[in-house]
Parts: sequence; structure tokens; C-alpha cells
Amino acid sequence: MNVLRWWGGLLAAFAVLVLVRLFLPLPFANEIVIFSIYTMGCNYLLGRVGFISFGQPAYLAVGAYAAAFYLFYFGTNPYVGILVGIAAGIVVSFAIGPLFVRLRGDYFALVNLALAVIIFYLMQKVLAGITHGDNGLWFLTNLASTPVLDLTRPEQFFIFSFLTAFALWAFYKYLDDSIFGACCLATKINEDKLKFLGYSTFNIRLIAFVIANTTTALAGAMYAVYLGFVSPAITSPERAADPVVVTILGGVGTLFGPIVGSVVYTGMKDVISKAIGNWELLIGSLLVLIMLAGERGILGTGEQFWKTFMARRKNRVLDLWSTMR
Repeated sequence: MNVLRWWGGLLAAFAVLVLVRLFLPLPFANEIVIFSIYTMGCNYLLGRVGFISFGQPAYLAVGAYAAAFYLFYFGTNPYVGILVGIAAGIVVSFAIGPLFVRLRGDYFALVNLALAVIIFYLMQKVLAGITHGDNGLWFLTNLASTPVLDLTRPEQFFIFSFLTAFALWAFYKYLDDSIFGACCLATKINEDKLKFLGYSTFNIRLIAFVIANTTTALAGAMYAVYLGFVSPAITSPERAADPVVVTILGGVGTLFGPIVGSVVYTGMKDVISKAIGNWELLIGSLLVLIMLAGERGILGTGEQFWKTFMARRKNRVLDLWSTMR
């Protein structure tokens, strides 16, 4: 049964990605997949460890600028640029993680927000000689064509992002079903019992912190390669709540929450904003409705409604059968 659930979950993830490509324009599909990768880290931190982070743009910028520095100043291979962004995410997460994971609740959220502000002003002002400030780094023409999958072509970049998102879903699904995933959830629910069993809650939170923020850095590196441009706006504090909102919209701690939330959020931002200027009002209203419906997100709320509908339908069939007899 566990094996069937495992493969069933992966096949469902594969089907969701295929539907995104079939029914959405290519640029929109690319943006949604990358944004869902961006949200995966925040989703894991909030849903499995209990960390709410308003500093994800900082880790997004770490990956994006690391890839941009390589592609602007040193090389032309986009795959190497993405690997540099991942490595930067790992280094930064391990450097600040031992300090940050000691904090909980509001303190963790605020210190991450402060980090996003620091990174923003570093890239905009302090390191303007390297980052070119608000003008940003343009390196689209520097990107070299690559064999097998040419990341300079949008349709082949989607295949790469498709495979990357699918691999990350498989990885997070494995974490959810592993002892480590259970320990992460235990640090959120009952940390004292986990300590009693002999586990180091500090190490568990640190590893989860590194995994989640490295995923965010990967999304930043992918943004850099896809757009061929990086500016301080990527770590703007004004967008600090975006991944948290998308996580709550999709469903906290769920496997498909990031992609569902990304479709709704990106769709409202790119499509509805053309007709309605204050599209954030719709996002806020939808978020309030989702929270009032039971804090399950769109995915969880829809699943609950479906189960209720099927249960009622089953009862009606049984009642009809008993009446006929």
C-alpha cells in the first residue's frame, strides 16, 4: 500500500506538470514551475518544522546572484551557473543556520525578514559596483548553448524545470515518509518527547533549514538563467510574504500545495491584474476565505469537499438500495 501511495503521488505530480504545460502559455508555465520550486522550501519549513519565514527572498537572491556573478564575470555555461547558485545556498544556509534555528516563532520570522532587508541593500547600494545596483546584471547574451537540453531556449528550459520540479517532489515525498521527516514533524508538535528519545532537535532543524533554503537558492539560480537578468528587486522586502501566502493558499505541508498556490497566485498577478489594478485585494480575500474554511489551503479544502460529496453520494446509493429491497 505504501509503495502504491508513493508511485501514485509521483504520477500525480507528473500529471500536474504536464497539465500546466498543455493548458498554459510557455512563459507562464515556466514562471509557475520555478515559483513552485521557490515555494517548496517555505512549505517544508512551515508545514514540517513549524518555521514561518519572511526571509525567503534573501535565499532566492543568494542563488540568483551567485549564478549571475558566474555568468556575468566568469563563465557562460548555464548548468554551471545553477550549480554555483546551489553551492552558495548551501554555504549561506550552513553559515547562518546555527544562529537562526535557535529561534522560534515570531523571532525566527523577523530575523529572516531582517536578513532579506540586509541582502536587498547590500545588492542595491553597498555592492553596487559589482551588482550594478538597480540597473542589475544583464547576461542573456553571455549564455552558451548546452547539449541535450539547451537552457537558452524556453521550450527546453521548461523540460529542465519540469524534471527539476519532479525530482524535488520525489525528494520531499521521500523526506515526508522517512524517519527524518517524522523527526521534523515531531520538532513542531512535541519537541520534548523527541529529545527524550535521544534525537538532537537542533541538528534536525538545522538540516531542514539547509535543505529548504538550498531549494530556494536553486529557484533563484533558475530565475537568473531563465531571465538572463538579476536585480535587487528579486530580494525586495515588499515581496517577503509571497512564498508564505502561496504556501497557505495551496495547503501547508502538502505535496502539491506549492504548485496549486503558484497557479492561483501567478494567475491573479499576471492575468487578473490586467483587468483589476488592485489584484492583491483578491489574493487577500481568497486567503481569508481559505483560512475560515479550516486552514487547509485550496488543496485541503477541495479534498475535504470531495470526500464529503462522495460520502453523501455513497449514503444516498445505500439508502436507495435499502428502499428497493
